[in-house]
Amino acid sequence: MKIVMIGTTANRVLDFRRSLIKAAITKGHEVYAFANNYSEEHRTSLKGLGAVPVDYTLARSGLNIFTDIKMMFELKSKIETIQPDIVLSYFIKPVIYGILAASLAKTPARIAMLEGLGYIYTPNKDGFSFKKRCLQIILGILLTLSFRCSTKIIFLNPDDPRDLASTAKFCLKKIEILGGIGLELENYPYSKPNMNKPFRFIFVGRLLTEKGFLDVIKAMSLVKEKYKNTELVVLGELDQDNPSSLTQENIDDLIRQETIIYPGQVGNVRQWLESSHVFVLPSYREGVPLSTQEAMAIGRPILTTDVPGCRETVKCGANGFLVPAFDVARLAEKMIWFIEHPGQIERMGLISRKMAEEKFDAIKINAKILEIMRL
Repeated sequence: MKIVMIGTTANRVLDFRRSLIKAAITKGHEVYAFANNYSEEHRTSLKGLGAVPVDYTLARSGLNIFTDIKMMFELKSKIETIQPDIVLSYFIKPVIYGILAASLAKTPARIAMLEGLGYIYTPNKDGFSFKKRCLQIILGILLTLSFRCSTKIIFLNPDDPRDLASTAKFCLKKIEILGGIGLELENYPYSKPNMNKPFRFIFVGRLLTEKGFLDVIKAMSLVKEKYKNTELVVLGELDQDNPSSLTQENIDDLIRQETIIYPGQVGNVRQWLESSHVFVLPSYREGVPLSTQEAMAIGRPILTTDVPGCRETVKCGANGFLVPAFDVARLAEKMIWFIEHPGQIERMGLISRKMAEEKFDAIKINAKILEIMRL
């Protein structure tokens, strides 16, 4: 069959869809990967997998209806040229406009995959602002239209469809809960933590306030009052298209103050995870974060928040801890607990690895996606 996958940026195609593309091609299907910002390196990598890269224009942020409708008809035209059997759209904007375009192009199977509800559905400490509530209504209407045209709707965690139901309407029979996009576990072998080095926490993710980045910085300051030699590695990119992104100036200040070790966005995340002791992600909402799955596979305890998407990665007290969102004091308290109980790091990390094998093996998850797509 011909499969069209519609996403956002080219690097996310390779970061998040690589193993699914390989699984589909191994079964003899043709895959066309739609994204923007393809570089020659991206194209070469994708063609090496056996897929066909297809450029299209996407305004990732904002709700300019005229720009978005233009994008939708551009997608419709490209889809009609390919005449696929299946369109799989993922992330919010591609889910809306990619599914509508596929419906207009009369594609038989149209799969919407929401890997999280994004900035608009992520609360602040005081709940949702008036602006966010207005945007939720608009987005809910658009998603309702998309879901009516979808043959299946995939969510990563069970909280997202429940929360989305307040603003969007959809048929429960179309819903599938995936549980995470998974990892090729052979690329993330277990690594025993080195307890002879300075104690190191690691944060991996886009540098956004809703990822809890500022909370972990504040918590680290409290930790350093008691344990000065403790380190915090931060891996991730600034996202200037996102209104909650930090600035380069913010990061430069933290580096100068020696609050963080910041190599930026790196291609060797695994090595940085291996050199750390505890993974920390105090996010306010997630789908099921890939970075946490990576840390679990490597064999690291997880310290994260008791919110949708994050709670799926922790058995509290077994492979890590859940703390309330926005609670810097509790976050710092648990960070200090790890420092004061170094003998628990390896034990908890081994449980994380076992959980990754059970829940986040890409071979099992891709088989489930292909089954949903009836391939």
